[in-house]
Amino acid sequence: MTRKDYLFTSESVSEGHPDKVSDAISDSIVDLFIAAEPEARVAVETLCTTNNVVIAGEVRGSVTKDQMVAAARKTIREIGYEQKGFHWDHCEVQCFVHGQSAHIAQGVDAGTGLHKEEGAGDQGIMFGYACDETDVLMPAPLHYSHKILELMAAARHSGEAPQLEPDSKSQVTVEYRDGKPVRAHTIVISTQHADGLSSADIKDIVAPYAEKALPNGWIDANTVWHVNPTGQFVIGGPDGDAGLTGRKIIVDTYGGAAPHGGGAFSGKDPTKVDRSAAYASRYVAKNVVAAGLASRCCVQLAYAIGVAQPLSIYVDTYGTSEIHASVIEDAIRKSIDLTPRGIRETLGLNRPIYRRTAAYGHFGRTPEDDGGFSWEKTDLAEKLKSNVG
Repeated sequence: MTRKDYLFTSESVSEGHPDKVSDAISDSIVDLFIAAEPEARVAVETLCTTNNVVIAGEVRGSVTKDQMVAAARKTIREIGYEQKGFHWDHCEVQCFVHGQSAHIAQGVDAGTGLHKEEGAGDQGIMFGYACDETDVLMPAPLHYSHKILELMAAARHSGEAPQLEPDSKSQVTVEYRDGKPVRAHTIVISTQHADGLSSADIKDIVAPYAEKALPNGWIDANTVWHVNPTGQFVIGGPDGDAGLTGRKIIVDTYGGAAPHGGGAFSGKDPTKVDRSAAYASRYVAKNVVAAGLASRCCVQLAYAIGVAQPLSIYVDTYGTSEIHASVIEDAIRKSIDLTPRGIRETLGLNRPIYRRTAAYGHFGRTPEDDGGFSWEKTDLAEKLKSNVG
């Protein structure tokens, strides 16, 4: 029997967290290539440490190494790093990017390889998830962890909270009663800050953003707070800890509330199903919930490199639907083309829309006019309902 009363915790990290700096640089390079050539191929990893950035990977397109280095510096500057140990203008940026393997390309390019239809860029499994806990159909602990840091970052950028520096983390433990999120049991916030401030000073600064982020009444006299629990947090970002692309995939997805296939998103063009099929599975799961077919839905897709059609579609509604999961699976097959090409065309993924995904989650965001976060639309809901019959 599913538990009804429990605590569940998710964390988020800010755009200035070293792993997220790496994600942002990698995704800025994806955007650079796709802006120049929508069918470009990119698989780029970034390492950040004290005043050093290393970019590596494989690409196919017309962007130069100098342009990639410039994009890295621009990204670091936008995040706000002008510190002695990590400065956008002073850090060394090394670029070891090379051309894409012809053996990988032949599995993806239409008309080449064993299968002539354009295939997936790799094998793997991808998961999408949605639930009715929040208005964006995301798990509450992760959604509110993201919101706290977004508000703090906005205050830092605007000058409202100049004491805050770019590197920060949040964690929200939510109390569930009868299966529904009802209050914040514990809030953890650690943020890099200007020298000379105590943990109590930082709590006075950040607590209002947590209170604004969470629903009214969720923070009460019994809510436990841990703000900068180690004390000082002046040295941060890549100067405090090395960062790597793809090391925060649970933060990027569902905060541990749903499975993850293990593949990172950032640094990859949309022919890589690690990214595009994860977006498609979220799109499908969200529309299943938006259509009222279930209050929770997890969708798994599986692919083989060079093969276009997904090997399997699996749905789990956790007992929240009166419709058998196999019926929903059939409706998904009828409602959307889940080949790599079909996903990219349906969601409009061959556009420079990826840098903005690198922090505060790839899901639960607002669809944007230029195609950003297109996988968050609920325009498939009616078609799914119709195909369920």
